[in-house]
Amino acid sequence: MLGIDTSGKTASAALFDTDKETVLANKTIFTTRTHSQVIMPICKELIEETGHNMTDLGIVAVANGPGSYTGLRIGVAATKAMCFALGCKCIGVSTLEGLAYSNVAYQGVICSVMKARGELVYTCTYRSDGYGLEPITDECIISRDELAQELAFNGEKVLLCGDGAADFFTDYRSPSFTIAPPYARLQNASGVCLAALSHKSISTDELEVSYLQKVKAEKDLEEKTASQC
Repeated sequence: MLGIDTSGKTASAALFDTDKETVLANKTIFTTRTHSQVIMPICKELIEETGHNMTDLGIVAVANGPGSYTGLRIGVAATKAMCFALGCKCIGVSTLEGLAYSNVAYQGVICSVMKARGELVYTCTYRSDGYGLEPITDECIISRDELAQELAFNGEKVLLCGDGAADFFTDYRSPSFTIAPPYARLQNASGVCLAALSHKSISTDELEVSYLQKVKAEKDLEEKTASQC
């Protein structure tokens, strides 16, 4: 299985042996370059360096949202192109779930926190048994204050991960909060692969981006339409 995550500032790819449950290779780059410039070369490197060929791929898993609009479209488009060319299946995985699976060894409550806009965050909370995850809440976009209240009401210790975790941890200090270490805090394709194990594969045509909020073009159109009424 090839895993891809281009949902944030990191471009990440991983090659995972589903039979041996082993990460054969993983590469994550915190980059200022466009994901379209880096993700395919990374995938090619991983496959070649592990002695495999593109034709060996059975499934391609990709983080399909939430996250950067442009980044998500690039990752999903690259996945569709590969699957179409190779005739293999694909799996779309929530970015929030992939983040949590990067920390699945933690037994307890894991909360993925990603920056949205302003004081809003994308978030979802999971319970981990050290091997798999069960969602406690639905994925949503809410204010940081609302999230802090929900976690406080829950009354359990929580591991925070995601690109919004550091600021949240600093601004809402609580003895109940623990923050994931830097290497497991941001998006990582290994987490996408682990999350994909609990999902069924789909056809290329079924793979779509899940933004969790309307894109700017949709908002602008709604505002324009409302002003004309």
